[in-house]
Amino acid sequence: MSLKKTICLATNNLHKVEELQLLLGDKFDIKTLKDIGCFDEIEETENTIEGNSRLKAQYVFDKYGIDCLADDSGLEVDVLNGEPGVYSARYAGEHGNHDKNMDKLLDNLKNQVDKSAQFITVLTYISNQEVQQFKGIVRGKIIDVKRGNMGFGYDPIFVPDGFEKTFAEMNTEEKNPISHRGRAVELLKKHLL
Repeated sequence: MSLKKTICLATNNLHKVEELQLLLGDKFDIKTLKDIGCFDEIEETENTIEGNSRLKAQYVFDKYGIDCLADDSGLEVDVLNGEPGVYSARYAGEHGNHDKNMDKLLDNLKNQVDKSAQFITVLTYISNQEVQQFKGIVRGKIIDVKRGNMGFGYDPIFVPDGFEKTFAEMNTEEKNPISHRGRAVELLKKHLL
């Protein structure tokens, strides 16, 4: 019987852990920060999504010596020169206030015709042997009215190219194969398996 490989996902979000465990299967044992005894607030001080993803993974790997996976995501709007980007979670000031973030974005776009945008996720995997990054991108557009109650963040105002529904109107079976996070995890999966 082969031993499972343990990886810490640098989060305490159990939904993210369950999702990753499902995608990677039973060859891996995915742990949260809490599971490994990490109660530190890891500051995201880099000015890029790639940088913040790596910073979180490196912090956990250096301090706890466990293979680590960290992600960072953001929404980049073309006409706003990539805003909110790395500041997506705190675009309106307060971290994680999704409604205020969406309201600010919609306000900044109200006189714009081009509302094309992309979601990006960067996963950083660090083990004793390597540091690897996997990037997933999904193109789409911002709509003016929030629709749907599934998902989180900017999902209610983002419609991926080729679809009529917002991410917040899609169930996980519809969203995961086309989402930025799903695409990044697929690349990670190919690397690990």
